Amino acid sequence: MKEGFTINLGNLLLSLSESIDMANKNLPQHQLRTAFIALKLARHLNLDEVTIENIFIASLLHDIGKKIDSEESIDYELQCIRGELFVQRVPFLKDAAKIIRYHFLDWKDWKKNTDKSLAISSQIILLANFVDMMISRDRYILHQVDNIWKELARLEDGILNTEIVGGFKEISIKEEFWLDLTSYRLYSILLHEGPLKKTEINLNELASIGDLFKYVIDFKSEYTITHTTGVSACSEMLGNLFGLTELEIKVLRIASNFHDLGKLIIPNSILEKKGELTKDEFEIVKSHPYYTHQILNSIDGLQQIVQWASYHHEKLDGSGYPFHCVAKNLDTGARIIAVSDIFISRMERKSYRNEMGKDKIFEIMKKMGRNNFIDMKFVDLLFNNFQIVVNYIHIKQEKTLDFYRNYMEHTWREDCDL
Repeated sequence: MKEGFTINLGNLLLSLSESIDMANKNLPQHQLRTAFIALKLARHLNLDEVTIENIFIASLLHDIGKKIDSEESIDYELQCIRGELFVQRVPFLKDAAKIIRYHFLDWKDWKKNTDKSLAISSQIILLANFVDMMISRDRYILHQVDNIWKELARLEDGILNTEIVGGFKEISIKEEFWLDLTSYRLYSILLHEGPLKKTEINLNELASIGDLFKYVIDFKSEYTITHTTGVSACSEMLGNLFGLTELEIKVLRIASNFHDLGKLIIPNSILEKKGELTKDEFEIVKSHPYYTHQILNSIDGLQQIVQWASYHHEKLDGSGYPFHCVAKNLDTGARIIAVSDIFISRMERKSYRNEMGKDKIFEIMKKMGRNNFIDMKFVDLLFNNFQIVVNYIHIKQEKTLDFYRNYMEHTWREDCDL
């Protein structure tokens, strides 16, 4: 990657939105569909372009605060609060974060003197969310339209704003609307017709979104709360000690933050299993770097980040997974993240064992290096600078724990009022 690097924001958010949809398997393409409906409706209502952009972004990320794999009944208010807490960490997404916060608030509960733009934006996403949840995935869409209109009429005025319901009825008269909505080409439609098709972001802005998604990934399970933070910090320190440039280290940190993106798709029943995984369960776990690769590879311009992030379970002798790369395919960044991931995984408490000590971890990793699984020079670099590296990891992990304890854990355990 070069200085002056940019990528398309729409491409990035669409792909990351897909990763959240893939984790919520009961409603395929739910966030993409919600974004399509909200975009069409916002444009029909002649809202200004900035508001339309914020509605589109909020739609793509509106389920980001959802507790994946939770057996608890859904508390939509808490889900919205979590979503805002996540998204507002990215400075240029703060306006969208506020819409996410209120996108499940009924129309009758909005105060008369409130921000009208926020109210309308949130109501648009609420309607769009309802419409997609009404759609049966195993019935032809045009056979469902009349029932959807009837259901919306029932929600009108009390839950949904009358003007917004009316606007939706006007745009949804066309069969084209429904066929586009349920098309397998929906990603492409939103990429080329969405309001972000010409919006580019730089490496620092990409890094801020990477920081956001490390929390989304790790807060999925109590056993992974600081995992990505640890891998990122360890990789950053190894990159520094090895003499990588400032730009290379920044790219390494971004790749580390995205490396377990595919784990959103792995059920918590497997990630948190108390005991050894069965062969079938491990085969499912082995898919997560593949999904990291698939999601990131759909974003133009991220080739180096894609490889560094998705090759963390590859081995130099070709016996890793899921791509069976060999040494010549694994460059410095991929090798560093692989070593960091193994190290942090052994340091962490798991559902089936306690964390390991320094000597035990070194013994395991030295054996892996000798067997040509991982690059021994980075193992030596790590353990020759053990205390410096571990101190830095702990500083970064403690900040993540503070965010979790002070904000996220509170919203998971206690009722909050909007």
